[in-house]
Amino acid sequence: MPTNAPNQASSAEESTSNFPFVGWLRDVAPYIHSFREKTFVIAFAGELVQEIGLENLIEDIAMLHAMGMRIVLVHGIRPQIEEQLMLRKIKSKFGKSAIHSYRITDAAALECVKEAAGELRLDIEAAFSRGLPNTPMAGSRISVISGNFVTAMPVGVVEGIDYIHTGLVRKVDSGSIRESLDSNKIVLLSPLGFSPTGQAFNLAYEDVAVSTAAALKADKLIFLSPYAGLKDTEGDFITELSMPQLQEYVAQNKDMDVGMKSLLNISGRAIHAGVSRVHFLPYNQDGALLEELFTHDGIGMMLASSDIENLREAYQDDVGGILQLTMPLEEEGILAARGQDVIERDIQRFSVIEHDRVLFGCAALFPFPNGVGELACLAVDPDVQGSGDGERLLKRIEMRAKQEGIKKLFVLTTRTEHWFLKRGFKRATVEDLPEERKQIYNWDRKSMVLTKDL
Repeated sequence: MPTNAPNQASSAEESTSNFPFVGWLRDVAPYIHSFREKTFVIAFAGELVQEIGLENLIEDIAMLHAMGMRIVLVHGIRPQIEEQLMLRKIKSKFGKSAIHSYRITDAAALECVKEAAGELRLDIEAAFSRGLPNTPMAGSRISVISGNFVTAMPVGVVEGIDYIHTGLVRKVDSGSIRESLDSNKIVLLSPLGFSPTGQAFNLAYEDVAVSTAAALKADKLIFLSPYAGLKDTEGDFITELSMPQLQEYVAQNKDMDVGMKSLLNISGRAIHAGVSRVHFLPYNQDGALLEELFTHDGIGMMLASSDIENLREAYQDDVGGILQLTMPLEEEGILAARGQDVIERDIQRFSVIEHDRVLFGCAALFPFPNGVGELACLAVDPDVQGSGDGERLLKRIEMRAKQEGIKKLFVLTTRTEHWFLKRGFKRATVEDLPEERKQIYNWDRKSMVLTKDL
């Protein structure tokens, strides 16, 4: 069975080179399907409004809403509070304790918090109301709802410091939020909470976002924050972390940015509560939200409870994803044709790589008598070729082969001989194939035969 190497581009990509929109739409279609009806909590820092404005972000969120995603939007207001304090000639006060990043909110500061939150909330609602022709929001009719969804409690006195009207989230009214989402509305939350006695509290927007995502069991929590990402020992930005990896990183990097460390710690709460993914994006990069959601590598860092990339055996629900990977290669003649019925019949022989619930590679193992097996249908999405997925699939098939008592693998390929030769395969002939496979060898394709002892 001819096989596609990870660095072999498909004809489908070439055929749309003159129409990049077509190729782009095909690339993002699996994400749109995967994200439809999913709940995303998107939180952005107040600095975003100051530096790049609301317009593009609101248009991007409106686009996600139009695609069927359920959106809860949480905004920060720290710089806006500072502006209000300066206008009233009030000095900012912060605690000097384990929670020193929290503002001490006295009565005067609370009025500034209310002013800042109210003004920005109105600006956001107005932005969602735009429907100008020739803009991404042309013809949109988006309803935004906000209200007293968050019950708060006071931080209280910590290490001798009274934080007065600074609070923590006690409870989120997830039922009312879900009803609003079910009614096709975007829910907008400000960093304000209210006690059962009607007292208002200044909250951290990160706390509101995490508590809301946890209460809703959101599929994704996304932060657009001013904190720089994490770097590995080589100085490269880290794109993916599991919770165990994060804990190890924090333990080894005691001098990391306090704000980022605090954000990571509170995000861990969301993961433990059942939120599938937490994303950290640069707030000042236009289009960061779309690039993170609709490209394989994204643009920021993603945190998950376990490894984000999943290499596993296939099941029936994977048939459609496997066909998307193999059909362009079949059309180009790189893979021999396999119809949907054949893949459904042989699905238990396939292994797949999925990344954030989207398939990016597949391979199959077919056993023959006398300890021989065929590696077939090795295909990797063109967008991620060169990332090592082909190598990982090959190792997975070799592992499965050993577990099944297979001592030798063979592969038939028309164009990727050198990729396999570099990975321990050797040239062979049709006569070296098992008798059953030799009888169905396609002499018109004249595939090269390669073998490897396990």
